[in-house]
Amino acid sequence: MDIHSAIAAERRELAAVLDGLPAAAWDAPTLCAGWRVREVATHMSMGFRYSVPKMALEVAKAKGNLHRMTDRCARRDAAAFTTAQVAALLRDNADHPWKPPVGGFEGALGHDVIHGLDITVPLGLDRRVPLERVRVLLDKVGPGTLKRFGADVDGIELRADDTDWSFGAGTPVTGAAQDLLLVLYGRKLPAGRLSGERSNRFVAA
Repeated sequence: MDIHSAIAAERRELAAVLDGLPAAAWDAPTLCAGWRVREVATHMSMGFRYSVPKMALEVAKAKGNLHRMTDRCARRDAAAFTTAQVAALLRDNADHPWKPPVGGFEGALGHDVIHGLDITVPLGLDRRVPLERVRVLLDKVGPGTLKRFGADVDGIELRADDTDWSFGAGTPVTGAAQDLLLVLYGRKLPAGRLSGERSNRFVAA
């Protein structure tokens, strides 16, 4: 798989999803605690809109706290763009070479895939990310990923039911590869997406 083509395709597909959302959906909650669809979608374009010096300034304003910085910027920027503009930012920057400080271009793909699922899963949209993209991200998961996103999978074996993949050891929890990817990135899912006697551990309260 060509990683650059995958990133561009993911952004264009997500832009099409956003274009099709009714107005009320933009204020719906996402898997990112405290963020609505509009905050998540606007945050996804931050790397295209912020130069390195501007990003450094925002981090300084937040006294080095990246979480505080991204939260403030997402809320502020979400109010500054129309929903059509937000979708266009993804589409128009499909081939933008941005990548996060950690993870390279696989990290850029992960950023788009995870945040896209943060939006589509709670909205009940049946969007399946192509498995080849999901597998790239699953194969990159390690202890650093779990620590960074606060994912606790101790005593659990995650098993995909749509591709030959598993992670960990212990009580089996089964689901679609993209849902298990969300678990590994610390997300809590709506009920009914996973199966196994300990699957409720990964379900939103």
